Amino acid sequence: MATKALTEQQLIRKRAAGEPIHPDDPATTHRHIIAVMLENSVGALNRVANMFYARGFNLESVAVGETDDPTISRLTVVTTGNDRIMRQVLRQLNNQLDVLRVEDLTDEEFVERELCLLKVRYAPATRAEILETVEIFKGQVVDITPDTITVEVIGPARKINALVGLMKEHGIVEVARSGRVAMRRDLVYGA
Repeated sequence: MATKALTEQQLIRKRAAGEPIHPDDPATTHRHIIAVMLENSVGALNRVANMFYARGFNLESVAVGETDDPTISRLTVVTTGNDRIMRQVLRQLNNQLDVLRVEDLTDEEFVERELCLLKVRYAPATRAEILETVEIFKGQVVDITPDTITVEVIGPARKINALVGLMKEHGIVEVARSGRVAMRRDLVYGA
């Protein structure tokens, strides 16, 4: 089956969006962090999550909580896709009934944090090494049993991923991650 030749304009559009030109070309996807302010009402979060599901958009992380105004919630979503898909995601979010504001933080200066609880096996010979590593990552021991240590670490996803990677050799029993929360950083220039 022969494929239809693309026009120059179609080629330009596909390249700009990170879409594959040929069937065997990989698509260029990017990770986006999106902050959504929405009404704190019954079903609001469900409608947003269903929008992602119905349109086949990927959700890597979702964190939601009440803001200083009890009628408004802040939802932080981490999703991936090419530029065309991300434009669709942002457009669809803005069209949601309960959504008040949508902000793509990906290309902005922002601060992010995530909480991770990590349960690791230990032996008397490895306990000191595990505790030292946790201390380097500014983590805290929150529970200990005769054969496991549960630690808490807070920080950017990169920091969490690094600690999880280092703990794999000790035998990870369980990992619980909160998902990212992010906020635009206000930069102050000059004095």
